Amino acid sequence: MTDTTSTLRRLCWVFPDRESTRTNAKWKASFWDTYAEIAKELDLSFERVAPEAVTVDALDVRNPKTYVDGVPVTPQDTVFITSPYTLPYQSVDAFNQFTLYAVLEQAGFYLPHPSTFAPVGNDKLATLLFFKDCPLPPVPTVRVTAGRDLLFDEYMAATADLPWPAFVKPAGWMAARGINLAHDSHDVRGLLSLAQGGDTTLVFQPYLGMGTVDFRVYVVAGRAHTTMVREPGEGAIFPQVTTGAKAYFTETPQELLDADEYCAQKLPIPYYCADFLYDGKQF
Repeated sequence: MTDTTSTLRRLCWVFPDRESTRTNAKWKASFWDTYAEIAKELDLSFERVAPEAVTVDALDVRNPKTYVDGVPVTPQDTVFITSPYTLPYQSVDAFNQFTLYAVLEQAGFYLPHPSTFAPVGNDKLATLLFFKDCPLPPVPTVRVTAGRDLLFDEYMAATADLPWPAFVKPAGWMAARGINLAHDSHDVRGLLSLAQGGDTTLVFQPYLGMGTVDFRVYVVAGRAHTTMVREPGEGAIFPQVTTGAKAYFTETPQELLDADEYCAQKLPIPYYCADFLYDGKQF
């Protein structure tokens, strides 16, 4: 990225704004207001913009002109934050998100989350394959798309060797939505049948047990900055606030420092979160 510190004026987060009135207010209080406050401290404006708010005039392909809500922006004064949001009610926006990110990148804008990494970070199996040489072992994973031909049971070849119980979750959703536990092949069939209603891709993984906790390492400029532990609530199979999960900060374990060094070499971006599971014996 070229030095634009003297001209940078705005941060635009491209976000498909399809939230309800209630969830919009919740996310605003949870994190959007914080982003705006930090941007203000840096003398920058912060705004969420829908993918359709961004238009590009490339009649002169060597000198494209980009607009946000009709107002011209340039790589010198604007940074676009681009991260895929693919929950079911946002699926209509997914294709435009991915392609818009690529257009902005090719038009010269700096993307903290480049379009080339967007699909890798969005799909859980793609992430594991990308980091297959990590010092810590990946979670064994099977990926199945519950599409129109599900009735032919062709997924059974890929799920035949699944250990039971198996953890089942959407490949690209977020916020711990859609997580289930399959105890046998009948559960797999039922969950895939439900997922078929939205052509949802599921991943199946060995269930690591009730005591499994999640370590989230916040990596800034290639170095572990902060580590958060997330523990499931009583009786819950995964950590989420609504099921009584606990979250607290801790020192980064040495095993994770080694893994983060590997991740930083694979991900030359300024910041990201790396999540690791700990089953009580190993990461």
